[in-house]
Amino acid sequence: MNERLLRIRRILKRKKPEFLRQNWFRFPKLGEKWRRPKGRHSKLRRHEKGKGFLPKPGYRSPKLVRGLHASGLEEVRVFNPKELEGLNPKTHAVRIASQVGKKKRLEIMKKAKELGLRVLNPLKGEENVPNG
Repeated sequence: MNERLLRIRRILKRKKPEFLRQNWFRFPKLGEKWRRPKGRHSKLRRHEKGKGFLPKPGYRSPKLVRGLHASGLEEVRVFNPKELEGLNPKTHAVRIASQVGKKKRLEIMKKAKELGLRVLNPLKGEENVPNG
């Protein structure tokens, strides 16, 4: 069932438009982050054609797969090898935190390989343990 919902989520994500802030192209300082249009005469707030899209509940992904990695596994952020204990290789995937240095990263990857866990962001050149 999860595979079907993940496939549905992938299709929905393809159809979902980019939600861009009003006038993001006119003022670089606004950036492309979303902010709700609040102006009285705002064309975007009034849903006028050709002015962009507003986020709505209908764009959301199915509840059972919301927040999961594309592989269907739940992402767990790890800072040290000890945090790998108690994780289930069938339901969890490991993402090593960016603050972790190379020495500890290698330790985490070694322990993850022993436990059969999948590492989502391995070091370049290091092999990734597939979900078994």
